[in-house]
Amino acid sequence: MATFSWLPLTPDTWTAFSTLFGPKGACGGCWCMLWRLPHREYEAGKGAANRDAMLALVENGTQPGIIGFLDGAPAAWCSVGPRPDFPGLERSRILKPVDDQPVWSISCLFIEKQYRRQGMSGKMIAAAAEFARGHGARILEAYPVEPKQENMPAVFAWTGIAAAFLQAGFQEVARRSETRPVLRLVL
Repeated sequence: MATFSWLPLTPDTWTAFSTLFGPKGACGGCWCMLWRLPHREYEAGKGAANRDAMLALVENGTQPGIIGFLDGAPAAWCSVGPRPDFPGLERSRILKPVDDQPVWSISCLFIEKQYRRQGMSGKMIAAAAEFARGHGARILEAYPVEPKQENMPAVFAWTGIAAAFLQAGFQEVARRSETRPVLRLVL
């Protein structure tokens, strides 16, 4: 059985993150900047510009998420941080704030293809909760997909699957879309 570990994304772990995301930046050059940049800037920056924007965050001391490792090899990514770090969430009618509670958000959960459907999501969700708690968060929020079909294409599941969050103790607090619940975990 492979040994799981995790580390925050820092300058020291950038190479592992870059290896995990590969030359295409995980999904179409996103480099996990969709929720962090204005839409036009994100679209224009797909690829190198989005990579450079993420690298700039990291080099400026932000820890924008965590990398999961199996036997020391990068296997998963979870973008997690204070909700204000993700201004794109504010622009979404279905993901707008539920209330005025200060929350941390899990905005992306990327699992390397060879490690999917093996419980890695649960491990990353638990690690994200530990990371958020360690930074003083009291509430952790997530915006996963609740698929209508069993074999949903992975490209549509980049915020995670609701069942994994529910198994980790999250509870639904809002639903403005049939397939996109807003879930919370009190830390």
